Amino acid sequence: MVHQGSSLIGRFLFCSYLVVLAAMPLPFGLNRSWAVNIFAAVVFVLMAVWLFTFSVNKTTLPSVVHKAKIALLSLISVQIWLIVQMFYPLSADPVAHFPHLLTISQDIPATAQSLVLGLAYTCWFVLTLIVVNSTKRLRLLLYVLVGSGVFQAFYGSMMVMTGLEMSFLVPKTTYLGNATGTFINRNHLAGYLVLCLAAGIALMIASLHQDRAVTWREWSRRILKTLLGGKFRLRLCLVVMVIALVMTHSRMGNTAFFSSMLISGLMMLLVVRKPSRSLVVLVTSLIAVDILLVGTFFGFERVVDRIQATTIETETRVEVNEYAYQMFLDHPWAGIGAGGFYSSFPAYRQFDVGPAFFDHAHNDYLEFLIERGVIGTAPLLLFVVLSFYTAIRAMRQRNTPLLRDISFAPIMAIIALGIHSTVDFNLQIPANAATFLTILALSWVALYTRAGDSRLATRTAEEQPR
Repeated sequence: MVHQGSSLIGRFLFCSYLVVLAAMPLPFGLNRSWAVNIFAAVVFVLMAVWLFTFSVNKTTLPSVVHKAKIALLSLISVQIWLIVQMFYPLSADPVAHFPHLLTISQDIPATAQSLVLGLAYTCWFVLTLIVVNSTKRLRLLLYVLVGSGVFQAFYGSMMVMTGLEMSFLVPKTTYLGNATGTFINRNHLAGYLVLCLAAGIALMIASLHQDRAVTWREWSRRILKTLLGGKFRLRLCLVVMVIALVMTHSRMGNTAFFSSMLISGLMMLLVVRKPSRSLVVLVTSLIAVDILLVGTFFGFERVVDRIQATTIETETRVEVNEYAYQMFLDHPWAGIGAGGFYSSFPAYRQFDVGPAFFDHAHNDYLEFLIERGVIGTAPLLLFVVLSFYTAIRAMRQRNTPLLRDISFAPIMAIIALGIHSTVDFNLQIPANAATFLTILALSWVALYTRAGDSRLATRTAEEQPR
């Protein structure tokens, strides 16, 4: 009965996890305080349920969590630093009426909100390691990501083609004529689609035949199976997402996608032992079909024109980042407090950036350094580097096709957002950041999950080896 109860709890946690994963992009990409609070509350409840089952010995801590302890400690250290930012005094002589100005954080409520979100991110990463404990669940998670991406792609494209121009239950007021899905900013839909495409391409690679067809009959059978089977449906899903990506007209979003796909594909050919010919054909076809066919019919030339042209928007971004860089120079080590960019930037901006209000820097790297300083940004960088290295190890060492090939997703995601983050703030959008964390967690799942292990992590203590 104990094992049955723990299994039910494990299934409940996994199903709830998938629901949250699919729902995250819907309310404006969680880019609203009320949406962030709901997300954090749900994640904390799921984490509390697992902790309760763990405390009464109905479950054990999966080994993958132990293996990822340095990455996990990196995330935890960032949250500890945010607490320090809120309470550490900068002077022993406080100003009577403005004591909050003497802490590292220049906007304590905003830093507190960032702390809640950061703790939710950390719990979400741990939950991913806990609930995705079998190849079956791993595959299901990736299909949920693909399904969510297809929905965003279809919804965003239809809003443009029909002229309805709706966001999440409200009419769009910006980016008319561009696909935005349920996000506010077209660049954030582009970032989310690239993450979902990384998951879908990894699934496609994992479904490739590892052996070479020796007869024409076998070759014909495989072609027919591809055209009528699940691989064709998956490829169609990828095409739908690429169409929407092009229709966002996001310059760096499209650049990041094609660049990361090409770089990741080349890395896989170099890292994987004896790569199959199918892998080479797949990567080549993805690039060729997406650029020539999809781009021709759905406006890729407009994206190219926007990349070549220097617009007022581009010039404004550069000027904003120049003034924002001065914020970093003034507080290089400790930062100004997480979430404090929007309230502190007006003191640095000049008239040449126009009347627009900037709640984020158009550069994720710069914003992290401004708000968290070098002290708070270094652990985040370490976390990403460790995940990238772990994915490379999984790609090199695993023999099971799914576990080996799924490491393509975190590699592509890291490269893509690494490129896109130079001109935008995808990682400041909670839905994109949480999805990115999900894919990074798959690095550790791919390396340390036992092949074919469908058992839940909620095994009883009696079942553990002594």
